[in-house]
Amino acid sequence: MNSRISLWLLLISLLILALKSPYANAEDIDLVVSADYVVTMDDKNTVIDKGAIAIDNGIIVAVDEQALINGKYSPTKRIAGENRVLMPGLVNGHTHAAMVLFRGIADDLELMEWLTKYIFPAEIRFVNKEFVRIGTQLACLEMIRGGTTTVVDMYFHPKEIARVMEECGLRAIVGAAVIEQESGYTKNFADAMNKAESFIGQWKNKNNRITPAFAPHAAYTITPDNLKIVRKRANELSVGIAIHLSESKAELKLVGDSYGETSINHLEKIGFFHGPTIAAHVVWPTKAEISILSARGVGAIHNPTSNMKIASGFAPVPEMLDAGVAVGLGTDGAASNNDLDMWDEIRLAAYIHKGRLLDPETMPALRVLEIATRVGAAAIGLDDTGSLATGKHADLILVSLDAAHLVPMYDVVSHLVYAVDAQDVQTVIVDGKVLMEDRKVLTLDEQEVIKAARTIAARIDKEIRATR
Repeated sequence: MNSRISLWLLLISLLILALKSPYANAEDIDLVVSADYVVTMDDKNTVIDKGAIAIDNGIIVAVDEQALINGKYSPTKRIAGENRVLMPGLVNGHTHAAMVLFRGIADDLELMEWLTKYIFPAEIRFVNKEFVRIGTQLACLEMIRGGTTTVVDMYFHPKEIARVMEECGLRAIVGAAVIEQESGYTKNFADAMNKAESFIGQWKNKNNRITPAFAPHAAYTITPDNLKIVRKRANELSVGIAIHLSESKAELKLVGDSYGETSINHLEKIGFFHGPTIAAHVVWPTKAEISILSARGVGAIHNPTSNMKIASGFAPVPEMLDAGVAVGLGTDGAASNNDLDMWDEIRLAAYIHKGRLLDPETMPALRVLEIATRVGAAAIGLDDTGSLATGKHADLILVSLDAAHLVPMYDVVSHLVYAVDAQDVQTVIVDGKVLMEDRKVLTLDEQEVIKAARTIAARIDKEIRATR
């Protein structure tokens, strides 16, 4: 009898403890991620010490101190971030993912020579579905390992790109390449448009992470009438456009000789900006043209590494930001970079404008981090990502502070801009799904992707050597 009474007393005690427990009425959710520092990049650029994020169905449901999150939510999975920074994933606003397979194929050349003598011919010879599929897989692997969660891609075979982006788990705007000259993918402008529209019809609203778009190459490679057609069809299909714009002095001369205008004025006069537009590079806008970009809501993507390597110049990023232009960061393709490391772009975006304007206070660390995350997401029309805030997509990364080059740390934002490298990224989550955890990529077979890429590269190298 005494043992039975003791058992009942024990059960009652356990029940009382359970009722008093902070987890007694906890809400069931998918995931809680915690860290020593949560850099939200929200409108107030809030930094939370010992913070956490609660995620359910791919959406952020709460951002707060760890104790409050742990008391309110009961997740299926927890990821602890001791000595880690939790922040939004990086937004790569302009690249050509599959061109990683042309990494190092032609270096130390100016843009037009690089394009016309090396890249365009190489694309005609080597780019096919297999090239794009394997190249995009390799690019996804590199981007995930570096903490990129959103990418704007422009290339051939967009259906292959979209499938790979869907499988690897990244968020992507996939621009279907539209050009006039014959390529290994399309015969002419009409063929390019037909294939672009087929892609858009297949992928629009298919997956919340994949957004199809048109990607006409540039104002100097496509006639005004055809650019008008692209804009008209984009508006009719309710999709955006990504285009290279005002990238080099050579481009300005070509457009000026043909149409008597600079690139931006030319596109403004034909009504091209009357709809969502992502403009890559924007190195040579005038003050008046910056006002046009601001008034039309054009997102400008700064590609500092590529623009410096090809000697295109320095985009007036502080001036565009001050004028209200949404500016993002991009790597461009690895054929002109030669990698997809957004941390390099972040650092260069801070450095080169200080040097260009002889002003150490321009482009401070926080402003640069904004264009790599929240402002960069706005520049590409994705306001539902880019910051850690309730109701936004759960696209986030954990950055380790363990390495020697990150010790000591006095200012977390400063470290993220001036000291962190790609290898410091430990965990990557997109739409609430873990793509990489503790440096292990979960959505791609790393060794198989690298093996396949090396096989294609060996074939390209053999053919190139045979024709020299």
